[in-house]
Amino acid sequence: MLENLVEKSRSFRRFDQADRVPPELLRYLVGLARLTPSASNRQPLRYILVSSPEACAKVFPCLAWAGFLTDWPGPSEGERPTGYIVILSDISLNPKADVDVGIAAQTMLLGAAEKGYGGCMIGSIKRQCLRGALEIPENHDIELVIALGKPQERVRIEEVGPEGDTRYWRDKDGVHYVPKRSIEQLIISEV
Repeated sequence: MLENLVEKSRSFRRFDQADRVPPELLRYLVGLARLTPSASNRQPLRYILVSSPEACAKVFPCLAWAGFLTDWPGPSEGERPTGYIVILSDISLNPKADVDVGIAAQTMLLGAAEKGYGGCMIGSIKRQCLRGALEIPENHDIELVIALGKPQERVRIEEVGPEGDTRYWRDKDGVHYVPKRSIEQLIISEV
């Protein structure tokens, strides 16, 4: 059921680094993204698939992790992603591909969840660092990075409290809580 898959697809930030993401999974996920709608059907998205330990080590320092967890610098050695999909846009085809990026990224994360993997969309990117590390051509904008691996953390959804705070947090046992607004808070009217 789609609802179960969506619930299973959380933003995971800690992974089992001993369990490598297979390169064929990355290709499968891009294959799913390829089938999604694209504004004016321009299909400007391009992808860099990263699965080798050496390449993953180059990508990791170019990313920032979990801004609301100010006392956490990101995954420690042993819990880092074992695969990445770097989403680029070919600016000669469409200089503004943000809608395409969102559709493709969510589709890939749902596909990863279906196969027993988890991931996190990362927009907080040191772009010059990543461009240099992966030799990304200048005619491609770096849109988003999807970090992937076998999840090694528990993520729980909870209702947003009466104060309206949507910041995620972790308890003393490392469980990651993500407040979500109720459907009543989201729907303005039903006509």
